[in-house]
Parts: sequence; C-alpha cells; structure tokens
Amino acid sequence: MRIAIAQINPTVGDIVGNAEKICKSISEARDRGAQLVITPELSVLGYPPRDLLLKPAVLLHMHEAVKYIARHSRGITTLIGFADANPAPVGRSLFNAAAAVRDGEILSRAYKSLLPTYDVFDETRYFEPGPRVETVRIDHQVIGLSICEDLWNDEEIFPRPIYHFDPIREMAHAGAQVLVNISASPFVLGKNLLRRKLIAHQARRWKLPIVYVNQVGANDELIFDGNSVAMDADGNILARAAAFVPDLVVFDLPSPGVTPQSASVVMAEEPPEMETLYRALVLGIRDYASKCGFKSAVLGLSGGIDSAVVACLASAALGPDQVLGVSMPSRYSSEHSRGDAGLLADALKIRYESLPIESAHRGLEETLKPLFRDTASGLAEENMQARIRGNILMALSNKFGHLLLTTGNKSELATGYCTLYGDMCGGLAVISDVPKTMVYELGRWINGHAIKVDSRPPIPENTFTKPPSAELRPNQTDQDSLPPYDQLDAILRKYVEEEQSIWDITAQGFDKGIVEKTVRLVDMNEYKRKQMPPGLKVTSRAFGFGRRMPIAQRYDPLAKLPSS
Repeated sequence: MRIAIAQINPTVGDIVGNAEKICKSISEARDRGAQLVITPELSVLGYPPRDLLLKPAVLLHMHEAVKYIARHSRGITTLIGFADANPAPVGRSLFNAAAAVRDGEILSRAYKSLLPTYDVFDETRYFEPGPRVETVRIDHQVIGLSICEDLWNDEEIFPRPIYHFDPIREMAHAGAQVLVNISASPFVLGKNLLRRKLIAHQARRWKLPIVYVNQVGANDELIFDGNSVAMDADGNILARAAAFVPDLVVFDLPSPGVTPQSASVVMAEEPPEMETLYRALVLGIRDYASKCGFKSAVLGLSGGIDSAVVACLASAALGPDQVLGVSMPSRYSSEHSRGDAGLLADALKIRYESLPIESAHRGLEETLKPLFRDTASGLAEENMQARIRGNILMALSNKFGHLLLTTGNKSELATGYCTLYGDMCGGLAVISDVPKTMVYELGRWINGHAIKVDSRPPIPENTFTKPPSAELRPNQTDQDSLPPYDQLDAILRKYVEEEQSIWDITAQGFDKGIVEKTVRLVDMNEYKRKQMPPGLKVTSRAFGFGRRMPIAQRYDPLAKLPSS
C-alpha cells in the first residue's frame, strides 16, 4: 500500500482553510500514486479547539467540511480528524473522531478512547470516550485507527499507566494489520525521542507497522513539531516527515508478512537541544502573529540577554524589516546597555529607536509627590520606570499594529521578578517557559550558528558577560534580590516542573534557606502570572493554562500543627 502522511498546519477554527489544506494534500498524494492519505487529529477544526466545540454552528460547519473533503477524495481514501456527535442520551455530546472517507462517502468512524486531562489537556470537558476500538479495511489491509493519547498507555514504557484500557492491544487482538495514529502532540524539549521510542516499542510489541501523523504549527501557547513517522513491525523507520514545517511524505508500506526489499530509512540524529528550542520558538512567534493577524512586532531592547534573544527570534520569524526594537533609557541605564541594544539592532538589521524616559519619569514623580511625601523610596518608584516603558510600547503597538513581545524569562516569572503593567505588557510572552540559564545557552547557540553560516554574531559579547540587571536603581543587579541563576533554575525545575517538596530539594544538597525563599517567591506571585500574556510552552510544566494553581490560597509547606 502506498501511503501519504499529510503533516499540515491547521489554524484553529479556520474550517474552510483547513479543509482546503487537506484537499490540496489529497490532490498531491493522488498525483504521487498514494492509495491512502492520513491527516492529524482534529485536522478539520485544528487543535486545541477548546470551547469552540460548544458552539453548534462550529459543529455544523465542520460536518459540512467533512462531506466536502469526502467528495474531494476521489479514487483515494483519506483519514481525517474531526468532532462527531454522540447520539447516546447520556454522556458528553461529542466524540474526538477519525473518519475514513472516499468518493463522497464516510467509510468508517473511530473514536478516541483515552482522553487526557493532565497538563494542557482537558478533553473530558468536551468528549465522551470511544465505546470500542475500530478497524477499517482499506485496499485489502485491516487498519486499526487510533487517536493521539490512545498510543500512550504502554505499561512497559510508563511505570504507572493512567488508564485501565489499552486501545492498541485491543486493535492488535482484533486483527489489525497496520496501526494508524492521528495526533496533535505538543512540543516539549526531549519529547520526540520519547515519542519515537514509544512508537518503536509498540510496533515491536505487537509485530505491526505503525503510521503516526502529527500536527505541525503553533496554536496559542502550544507548539506542534510534526516529526510524523512510519515504522515497520521491527521498529525500523520507513518514512519520516520534517520537524516544524508542513510536509507530505509518500511511502510504500509492505504487505503483511513481506520483508521490505529496500533498507529502511535511517533514524536521523536529534538536532542539538538549543537548535530545536530555537526552531520551536521561531515557529511559535510566526504562527501566533500570522494566525492573530499581525505582520510586525515591537519589543523593548535593554541591552540584556533576554531582549536580545527575543529580538533574534522575532527577526527570524517575521523578517528584520518587520521588527521594531525600542531602547528606553532612564537615569539609571548604563552606557553599555544603551550601546549593546544599538549593536544588536544593527547586527540584526531590525528597525531601532531610542526613546529616553527621563522626562516622563520626572513628570510622574512630580504627580505623585504630594502622596509619596515623607515615605522612603522603594519598589513603587522603581516600578514606575517599567510601567512607563510598558506604556510606550503599548502605544506603539496600538498606533502601528505591532504585536508587542514581552521578554521576561521563566526564572523571573517564577519568582515575581517582573512588573505588572510594565515589562509584563504585551501580546506574547516568547521566553516565559525558558529559564534564565537556558536563555544564555540559546543566545550562545544563536551567535555560534551565525558564525557557521558566515554571518555576524548578533548578540554583543558584553551582553553575555555583564551582570544581569533591571537597572531600576543605582548599581542594581538581579542577584540583589534573587539567588544565583544556576542555583535558582535548578530549584525551580525541581519545584515547578517535578513538583518536589522543600524537603526533597534540600535533601539533594541545596541550601535550605535559598530553597525556602525560592518556594515562597513562587507561591506568592501566582497573581502576577495569571495576568501575563500567553507564553510559548517548551518544557513539561509551563506557567500557562496547564498549571492551574489558585491565587487566593495559604498553603504553607513549613506550617505545623501545635503539639497536643
């Protein structure tokens, strides 16, 4: 059987546009002799659709699109993902569905059995679990249809499976000769290695080839890396699609019991982690901007590593001529910070403006002077500068239609080392899931990559070597308020991403005082993070809709009941 993997980039809710992308893939696959073309999970509507699924009109339009795609599938079978109605009088009203369509007909439907409710997933809010597994005969082959999470319940890979049912086992026992999994599996650093390990293990375990088709692109906070793959019954790669870009891959699946005559595709080595992170974030910016209707971006340039890296990412995503970098020096800004911002903008060839805030700062101080009289200068006075800058950047965004990119990193957001309505202003928090130490790594990779392609390294060396500082008071450094970033980031990874306790972390050799301070900062700044712009998720636990911590809460890990 000749199969086409249609790794498309759908836009959530753009049912007409998504259907046209699917039909374009069908036409190309048919021209290349494919008998079956496979698209990702919920490909007609895009993933994740969230509460669009509650709108009856959306469901009506989606089913019209399914019929349209079926009519377009002349002489070829297409597997598409959509939401189907549940006719039963009890349970959720929808199924997360896959349909096999051909020559204007729906040949078969399959429903997702395992509905994830962890991290960013909330599928039981909308969908009813599929009542049974389904197989469909296509060109004399029995194909088991599964959807994303259905593949992720292998007790030999995961020490504690979270579901009591294994759809893949049931399909194998039901006589499937090929397993197909349509997916919308979000990107996380290191996940593709686990994904390929899982697929290879499932193929070998059930002695069946597996065709895994993943969505690509970014929708809101989630980035989808593609990396679709087909493996034979021995876990060897038969075909693979590109990472982070749409792709159509056509390959021949051997008949059951027939050994392939040609060697399988060699598994390519995973690119370096920083290259993968770079490509993910560039895609995240590009798709968020285009799918929200923005063509250009604006950001503040402080001369620090965070804004430098975000500027590099934005330039790659949108083009240098579509990025405006703005330096907004105050009385506390160092000459090297102003100079480094200009050098970066020149190297990237982005547009650059310098708008000093001294007059606005003095004016605001004068306005507040009657109320601030006889009080000590402190955080309120420092934050005025950040809020003036936020106001300027928002004005530029409003006036010229730029997407305002915030430049705060995960370490700052975790500890509240950021200013509401100041440096947190914006439409997209690009590196909000990238710890400070990793931002430096990414900056080094960006410069190193520039050298490899005979370009000028965009980030000045001074940006890497000077002590990081918000420059809101004389001689300020981040470490006046925070632990050293190497210690801080290690503690944050254990507390936020791995949910380890204070005692777990201190038992690993970390200073108890630093751990307690870090945990306290994380817990008390939830209110800030709830008001941050959407941020691109790249780690297993991001500050976004996948982390649902209460704001008004008083859990104290150090509190003790009185002795009786």
